[in-house]
Amino acid sequence: MISKTMQDAINDQIKHELNSAYIYLAMSAHAEAENWPGSAHWLAAQAAEEQGHAMKLFSYINDRGGRVTLQAIPQPPQEFTSLLDLFEQVLAHERKVSALINRLYETALSEKDYAAQSMVQWFINEQVEEEKSASDIVDALKLVGTQGTALFMIDRQLGARGGH
Repeated sequence: MISKTMQDAINDQIKHELNSAYIYLAMSAHAEAENWPGSAHWLAAQAAEEQGHAMKLFSYINDRGGRVTLQAIPQPPQEFTSLLDLFEQVLAHERKVSALINRLYETALSEKDYAAQSMVQWFINEQVEEEKSASDIVDALKLVGTQGTALFMIDRQLGARGGH
């Protein structure tokens, strides 16, 4: 059986994962409205991935005999000044999520919940990948500046992402 402290911490992380999905969906809508279909696709795929993360945590609580308690999530941002601004916010958000995952792991350690430690380790590894992906996109966008052709090519490349 899962401890109340661990259950509450995972329920909180479910909220953050669903919030991430909501943020990326809003970013996808913005990218679509600004005629960046590749970026819109990448962000929608990211939203779906974050929802999957929430469901992994949801299932974990249920598997351990706990109770999932969904919490309110805030309205996501709607406007971004540029494609670079949007992906800089993606990177900043992923860094925030990494800190939240690390805090969740610390809770699992303090609770001596070895099963939770193992499960959260998957999320720690996932966050390394998430941050690198966002950082690579930001670096590419900084490299090309505001050149239309180069931005078009990056957007097209982002549209090749699997998922969604």
